[in-house]
Amino acid sequence: MKNSIDLTKKIKEKAFEEGFDAVGIAKVPGSSRIKLRTASLERWLQAGHQAKMEWMKSPRRKDIESMLQGVKSVLAVGLNYYVDTERETKDLSIARYGWGKDYHKIIKGRLKLFSSKLISKLDKQCLTKVKVFVDTAPLMEKPLAEKAGVGWQGKHTNLVSRQFGSWLFLGVILVNKIFEYDAPEVNHCGSCEKCVSVCPTKAFDAPNKLNATKCISYLTIENKNTIPKEFRKAIGNKVFGCDDCLAVCPWNKYAKKSKEIKFYNKEYNYNLINLLKLNDKDFRNKFSGSPVKRIGRDRFIRNCCIAAGNSENRRLIPTIVTLLLNDKSSLVRSSAVWAIQELGDKNFLQALRSKHYEVESDEIVLKEWHI
Repeated sequence: MKNSIDLTKKIKEKAFEEGFDAVGIAKVPGSSRIKLRTASLERWLQAGHQAKMEWMKSPRRKDIESMLQGVKSVLAVGLNYYVDTERETKDLSIARYGWGKDYHKIIKGRLKLFSSKLISKLDKQCLTKVKVFVDTAPLMEKPLAEKAGVGWQGKHTNLVSRQFGSWLFLGVILVNKIFEYDAPEVNHCGSCEKCVSVCPTKAFDAPNKLNATKCISYLTIENKNTIPKEFRKAIGNKVFGCDDCLAVCPWNKYAKKSKEIKFYNKEYNYNLINLLKLNDKDFRNKFSGSPVKRIGRDRFIRNCCIAAGNSENRRLIPTIVTLLLNDKSSLVRSSAVWAIQELGDKNFLQALRSKHYEVESDEIVLKEWHI
């Protein structure tokens, strides 16, 4: 028993040495709590609230053994990404996790290094099996982290920590070894529902029940199509994700400034007019290494068009008319049509429609012209 306790302590110390801010260990198979989370996931999927995220339906998500045969333990780690610098401008808003370098690469690199040291610590015969995950596999990271005592799932469905508020990125290591296990974290939300009520698009059907089809993070990141008209005004100036439900959490008062320098982007001096002018090459260069890059130029410019339409800034009109109404992407053109109709006067718009409507062949773009 003492050897097991000492080993577990050393492993946690090593995780902190690698730069992680939180670490906990949970037993596999899952407890009744995990079974409840799995059942909740099934109801969520049956309701279609995953939108077009078809990978959420993977049956492997319900069977952790399919991820690592013989798995006995889950090591859940958290990396604090709270950056206390004010970055939001009147022009646009990028969710906090998009401010710095891509967290997937940062955490996965550390997890691989940590796991190699873990193997050397556990045995010399290479009998230890490990596998690392960062938000890219059919694994229920948040319930597992909750079971490992790292935090609890708040009513916004994300993990909340008493030490770091709602600002933890999660990573998971599956191991075929038994350790001393942490007690699951209990829910500390109480009667608070600030995260539910603050949502601009009313994406929460109820506390803990997020409908991704209405969520700004889904609409601006995962969604590959035009943004539904009923959500465009509510999106406001958000061009990549949304932090509203996270930022309002009262537990954030305990959040500490992140020690990870890669989450601090000194180049965050964007303005909407310059972003609207980005071609594919310029977009890739500007957001190299950033999570923003993964959505691609067309989706990003689509989002910028929505922000432009909500801006009341008529100085954006020349850029939209000159570049975006003629863009090769129908996704961009359709969003540009909406933006210009929000900003321009009727006579100006009728002249534009006469010029562009007759040569447009895409049905989605044509439907946006409603003068």
